[in-house]
Amino acid sequence: MPLDPLSAASNPPFAATPTGDEAVGPDVVPGPVEEVLTLRIALDEDSVGEVRTRFRYDPERPYEVLLTFHLGRSDEADWVFSRELLRDGLNGLSGQGDVKLWPAYCPCHGATLHLALESPHGQALLEAPKPRVQAWLERTYASVSAEAEALAGPTDSQLAALLDGF
Repeated sequence: MPLDPLSAASNPPFAATPTGDEAVGPDVVPGPVEEVLTLRIALDEDSVGEVRTRFRYDPERPYEVLLTFHLGRSDEADWVFSRELLRDGLNGLSGQGDVKLWPAYCPCHGATLHLALESPHGQALLEAPKPRVQAWLERTYASVSAEAEALAGPTDSQLAALLDGF
């Protein structure tokens, strides 16, 4: 295992988009879209650190994005939330409860995306480079469009049947 788990791709290996040489049929599902970014994290009122974070989108789970924070220990912290929440957070305040996102501008760092995360174990305020997050998100939409995402979920009648059991 590499010293830094984020320096290696997660399993299975991924391909963000076909290269154009392969014949891609309708049954071929593109692989996950991943990128590792270094985010700034507020450690306290006057101290800022960095945390390497893997952004992962799996077309087989088209509604969600997974952020894995490598904390410099043997464990990692995963956060899952909707791709739509991330998209909206790049343009304005998005989310409520455990996850809130909003864009900002800092003269030192330029355009940023702020992520406020809260759990029973604590809270964190992180700052990501907005252009890099935006570029990664665009790659996810190239993999699975918003229209295809909407068609991938359960229908209203399927949800109603599921909820009837409760």
